[in-house]
Order: sequence, then structure tokens, then C-alpha cells
Amino acid sequence: MLLGHPVDHSLSPVFQNAALRAAKIPLTYEALDVAPRELRLLLRQLKDHNAAGNVTIPHKHSVHGSCDELTDIAARVGAVNTFWFESGRLHGDNTDVGGFEAAAKALLGGDPVDSHVVLLGSGGAAAAVLAAIEQWTNARVAVVARHPDRAAKLARRFRDVARVEKSLDVALADATLVINATPVGQHNDEMPTDIAKIPKTAAVMDLVYRRGATPWVRAARKRGNRAADGLPMLIEQGALSFKRWFGIEPDREAMRQSLV
Repeated sequence: MLLGHPVDHSLSPVFQNAALRAAKIPLTYEALDVAPRELRLLLRQLKDHNAAGNVTIPHKHSVHGSCDELTDIAARVGAVNTFWFESGRLHGDNTDVGGFEAAAKALLGGDPVDSHVVLLGSGGAAAAVLAAIEQWTNARVAVVARHPDRAAKLARRFRDVARVEKSLDVALADATLVINATPVGQHNDEMPTDIAKIPKTAAVMDLVYRRGATPWVRAARKRGNRAADGLPMLIEQGALSFKRWFGIEPDREAMRQSLV
């Protein structure tokens, strides 16, 4: 299941159910809209069923705080997107990190080296991005966000690679990769920043996803920038979650084809 608020836009049930069918596992993956005030009670109820699933906005931090056991990467990020119960204990992982890593390497054509990344946002998605990028060779990240205090706190946690930049124009000047880790564009055609401000040599990655790509990604591709929205990351993080729950690799092609 997927816990979030709202969740009606999510494509996770589509590809997770495709993976379950391909693996001949007689279960169904469902999205469950859970208001924040209802989350704690629901987790207690799920414990009785040894349930497992994913977590999305706005519950990733709350579930992290409720876990009895965290993987190292979930602890590093400070957010959970994958959970399961085992022997009555709530376990949490963050497969967004691996999902982003795979999607970024596919977009950039291999292992990133000497990357200058501009990261828009300072929430849980941004933390997952930084947890991956801090393993890249000679990477540096300029964090640009609407909440200066949150951005500064995030940059301190990843101080080896991240710094806060108040001016978006300054940050973009020599960017090699620009990442939108905000919800902007998820429910409308708003863009996180003007594509014309981004160097034509920079790659563009939108963690928001839409069937047929987000307007920001479509604009970037039209201009000539390499660009990808969040679907590749979404599928990969879902595949990593599936493996965590069942101990087997899912059929990624079946997952991808379900979204065509």
C-alpha cells in the first residue's frame, strides 16, 4: 500500500500491481489517503497485519520518527519511503536514494564526476538527492529554497557537498545538473524556474512526474537540454521497495510497460 495525502495522482499502484502479477504474488497494492492526524493510529492497525508499503508526502518524516528500526540510508536522509513490519517492529528504508541515483546516471550517461548541481528544494526529496550526491566524485551542490532556515539546516547535514545559495541566477551560471525537488508542477503547469535561465549544456531533472513528462521537462527538451522527469526514479525506487518486501527482483520491464 501507499500512505500519503493526497494520493489520487500516484502511479505507484499501477506499476506495483504489474510487478505483483508478473511475479505471480497474489496480493494487491493500493493507495490509501491518510490525513496526518490519522497516521499514528493507522500504523498501529497495520502492525497487527504485518503490513508493508510505501510512504509519500506528507508522511515521510513522521513515519521515520515512528520506526523501531531504520536502515543506514533512511537514518542519513531523515525520511522513510518504504516500510514493513517484522516481529511487531516497524522498519523503515529510503529507496528514493537508489531511485534517484539510477535515474541520474541514466540521464547523465554514466557515473557523474565534477558535477555542479543546483538543487531546488529543502525537504525530504532534497535530502535523498544529497545522500546520493555526497557519494559522487568532486560534486558540489548549491541548494536554493524558499525556506532559508530549512535550506541552511539541510546544507549543514551534508556540508561536504552542499551550500546554500540565495541567488538562483548565480547558482545556475555554471550548473551541469539542475534538479527540482519541490512539489511545483505536480498538480498544475507551474514551472520551478525559467528554462531560459539554465545553461544549454546543463541536464535537467524534475522529481515531479507526469505521463508524457512534466511541462518543465518538455520545455527543457524543446530548448535542447537533456531532461527527465521523475518517472524513471519512481519506477526504480518502487523496484527497490519490492525487493525489500519480497526478497526478489521485480520485472522492471513489466513495471515500465504498465505506464505506457
